[in-house]
Amino acid sequence: MTKQERVTFVINTLKELYPTIPIPLDHKDPYTLLIAVLLSAQCTDVRVNQITPLLFAKADNPYDMIKMSVEEIKEIIRPCGLSPMKSKGIHGLSHILIDKHGGEVPQSFEYLEELPAVGHKTASVVMSQAFGVPAFPVDTHIHRLMYRWNLTNGKNVVQTEKDAKRIFPEEIWNDLHLQIIWYGREYSPARGWDLEKDIITKTVGRKTVLDSYYKK
Repeated sequence: MTKQERVTFVINTLKELYPTIPIPLDHKDPYTLLIAVLLSAQCTDVRVNQITPLLFAKADNPYDMIKMSVEEIKEIIRPCGLSPMKSKGIHGLSHILIDKHGGEVPQSFEYLEELPAVGHKTASVVMSQAFGVPAFPVDTHIHRLMYRWNLTNGKNVVQTEKDAKRIFPEEIWNDLHLQIIWYGREYSPARGWDLEKDIITKTVGRKTVLDSYYKK
C-alpha cells in the first residue's frame, strides 16, 4: 500500500464508522466550550461532562464567572484535577474576555493562545468546533494512532499536527480529528488493545508496531 492509499483507507473507514460525529464535550456556545476544553486537560471527557453542569449552573458566561472567587471555582472543578491552575485560568481568562474582547470568545488563534491556561490544542478545538475554522487539534489518541498508522514519526504532538495537516485535505480536518479520537477510544486504545478489532491498524499499521503486538 502506498502512503496515499493508506490515507484514503483511513479516511474512508472512519467515514463509514462515524457518518455522524458526536461532539465529546457538552457545551452551548464558544465560552462554555472553551471552559470545557480547558477542564479536559488530563481529565476524561466523561468526568468533564459531569462537572460542567455544576459550574455552568452558577456561571455560564464570563460576567457571572468573575463574580465567583477562584476558590469557589476550584471547589467545583476539583474532580477534574489540576484545579488550582485551571480555576486561576478560568477566572483570569474570563476577566480578559470582558476587558479586551467585549465578553466574547475571540475567533483567532493568536488571541485565544494569549489567554491564561489556553494552549495551542485548546485554541484549535475552539476554533474548529465553535467557529468551524479548519484546525487539527492533536490529543493523545490522535498522536498514538498517527504513529500506529505510520503517518508520522511520533516525535511530538507538534510534528504529528504538521504531518496530519500535510496529508489530510483541509476541508475534512474538523470532522477527521473527532473521528480519529472516537476510533482511538473504541478500537485502538493505549491499554487493552485488541488488534483484531482495530481494522485500520491491522490494514495499514507500522511494521514495528504490528511486530511488537504479535510478539506479546
